[in-house]
Amino acid sequence: MRFKSLLQHKIFFLIFGSIAAFCTYASMFGFRKGITAVAFEGVEFAGISYKIWLITAQVLGYALSKRIGVKVVAEMKPARRALSILIFIGLSEVALLGFALVPPPYNIIFLLLNGLPLGLVYGTVFGFLEGRQQTDALVAALTASFIFASGLVKTVALTIKASWGVSEYWLPFATGLLFVLPLLVSVWMLALLPPPTPEDERLRTERRPMNRQERRQFVKTFSFGLTTLIVSYVILSAFRDIRDNFAPEILSAAGITNPAVFTQTETTVALLILVLMGSLQLVRDNFQAFRLINGVMLLAAVLIGVSTWLYQAGILSPGVWFTLVGVGIYGCYVPCNGLYFERLVASFRYVSTVGFIITLADYYGYLGSVAILLYKNFGQPNISFLTFFVYAAYGVSIVYSLLLVISYNYFQRKKKETLAVVV
Repeated sequence: MRFKSLLQHKIFFLIFGSIAAFCTYASMFGFRKGITAVAFEGVEFAGISYKIWLITAQVLGYALSKRIGVKVVAEMKPARRALSILIFIGLSEVALLGFALVPPPYNIIFLLLNGLPLGLVYGTVFGFLEGRQQTDALVAALTASFIFASGLVKTVALTIKASWGVSEYWLPFATGLLFVLPLLVSVWMLALLPPPTPEDERLRTERRPMNRQERRQFVKTFSFGLTTLIVSYVILSAFRDIRDNFAPEILSAAGITNPAVFTQTETTVALLILVLMGSLQLVRDNFQAFRLINGVMLLAAVLIGVSTWLYQAGILSPGVWFTLVGVGIYGCYVPCNGLYFERLVASFRYVSTVGFIITLADYYGYLGSVAILLYKNFGQPNISFLTFFVYAAYGVSIVYSLLLVISYNYFQRKKKETLAVVV
């Protein structure tokens, strides 16, 4: 009883909820990203790198999961969230066991099965956090987790491979086992969070599950702005996945081979994004916060292109460039994983659930990732990942910025129309 009263205290709730969200999603990465830490050098199937098959299968499974999640996440009742997270991640670990036991290339299918349930986790975790006065800071912690954890899991996987002699095939499963206990504790913490208060609902709008008709109406209401933003998100997601899944190859080609660099660069990125996004907590006016979020995203997109130019000019070292591109990517990517839609819904006082639209955007984003992977490996197989990444950085910086401006102008006009009707 005393602990429940502590959770009513804003500062304690913020700290407790942030730790729970951060650790839950960081633990999930232990079951997903272990595969990206190894290269499977010399192993091919049908003339294509074995790792390419694995990453493509996993991302495809993740994309399909997001499509399923549009319904599952939107309609999930709060009481089912904690158990659902454990079931989703448990199924993914079983798939990694199958990957270890079944010989290649037949085990490729298990990477698709690994990604299939994991894509449902983010929207489910987000459901615990949305619609609160502290949502900005809570989501900043949540999104910082997948930046930090991506590098951490690669470092952990490579370390246990070197120290324990775990084979490349058993490594993803072994890495996942190390994150079981943190996962159980952090999900238990999430389950303890109280629902949004009446004051939360007044400031951020009521949140509730949405049926199919309600989801269609939401998309129809904001169709052009959402479509433009999602197209930009598809481009960004594909670029982020190239950096994330093939970081060892990119950095190795740039002359960096130290495994610890993954944790170092991603920790720096995570901290910068955490402070930047968390500071939006101070902005109470929802549309003003929405405007600031768009400004941050635009500056981040410009940073991707400028830092790449400075790297090619020899002004930035590979490590600094890789970190700055990460800041740019996640400065665009993180808001679209919660804060952008959180403030959008609150600005227009639209009773809904943010998890549904985040999952929908992710679905198209990961389909884009699969398309880019297929283009790179079948359309441009002779271009190194470093060269491909550099060229993509310029394209993303320019096209993403243009689409973002178009999308923002739409929502700004729609907000003015809404105010005019009210007056």
